[in-house]
Amino acid sequence: MNVLLCPLSDPGYLYPALAVGRELRRRAHTVRVLAGPNAAPVTTEAGLDLSAVTDATALSVTQWSVRGPEQYTAVARAVRRLRPDVLVTSVLCHGALVAAEAADLPVVVLGLTAHLWPYRGGDAGPADTHDRTWRLTETLKHYGALRETAGLAPRHDRFPDTPLLGSAFLLRGHPLLEPADAELPPAVSHVGPCWWEPEPAASEPLPDTRPLAYVHLGRTFGGTSLWPRLNAAFTAGTHRAVVELGRSGAPEAAPDADLIVGRRPWMSPLVDRADLVLTNATSAPVLAALLHGKPLLVAPNGSEQQVLATACLRAGVARRLPESGAPAADLRAAVEETANDPQMRSRAEEIGGLLADGKSETRAADAVESAAR
Repeated sequence: MNVLLCPLSDPGYLYPALAVGRELRRRAHTVRVLAGPNAAPVTTEAGLDLSAVTDATALSVTQWSVRGPEQYTAVARAVRRLRPDVLVTSVLCHGALVAAEAADLPVVVLGLTAHLWPYRGGDAGPADTHDRTWRLTETLKHYGALRETAGLAPRHDRFPDTPLLGSAFLLRGHPLLEPADAELPPAVSHVGPCWWEPEPAASEPLPDTRPLAYVHLGRTFGGTSLWPRLNAAFTAGTHRAVVELGRSGAPEAAPDADLIVGRRPWMSPLVDRADLVLTNATSAPVLAALLHGKPLLVAPNGSEQQVLATACLRAGVARRLPESGAPAADLRAAVEETANDPQMRSRAEEIGGLLADGKSETRAADAVESAAR
């Protein structure tokens, strides 16, 4: 079987695809990775072959809503050149979905940790259902515009989310992160984390033995920056914080704040060393926290952050960071209380154990093989 991985090139989307690709390669399938040239080092480390696109922004998640035509062009060209039997892509990579439809190819979509769009049944609550419906409407708007640009005939699906789900849509979380009575669309299933990341640099030592918090910043989407709260929470507090900037902007650490700031292509050793994970609630740091049995402090802004933060709170693995303007003492207390909460830690360990035992790459590779058949 000839598999083309065409995920978004950002680590939170690329790494899970590489994990699935490694398992497919182990099964003796031919696997190529379509990504920007900056993905070459990690693709090589994962033991897979890169087919680089010339436009590095075409497959960037920060550009997903405006670079659909460039996504489509890049994937369609790769399909003509490499003649794959199946595509594996990321949620929000509409160019791959449209290219697969145009070429009459099956496509497997790697989703995030929790389901973003409306459930087929169950009570998610009026506010949550409204947010999910709005998010689906906005996503379909961009997807529909791209299909029209590609010249495809209109679709007539029973459910509006059907074209976004591909042949199979794989969530990287666990059913315990969804509402108890949630009914997912038939194409959607939980496979687990599909976790892979580069090895840490041997030259970079872990922080000293002081209590540690791992902080992973996401985009603000016009919301509130975490920096004022981080500066307050980690000045004269119990914990030092290692802050991963991720795709956020320039650091704004105060001179007296006990913060180690940087950008790294890995997080597991730091999460393992930490007592808690503080995050805007994007998939990678949430999954890392759970896989290492660490409780979470969440401060969501836009995109999937609200959905995943709500899922973590509902599952009992997180508490919410006090809002902007809260007294510094309350912020420091939230860090200390989360780090020392035995029930929250036990619940994180429980769900993390279920995620780790799920053989996620095996399940995902099975789904890819099934789609190709």
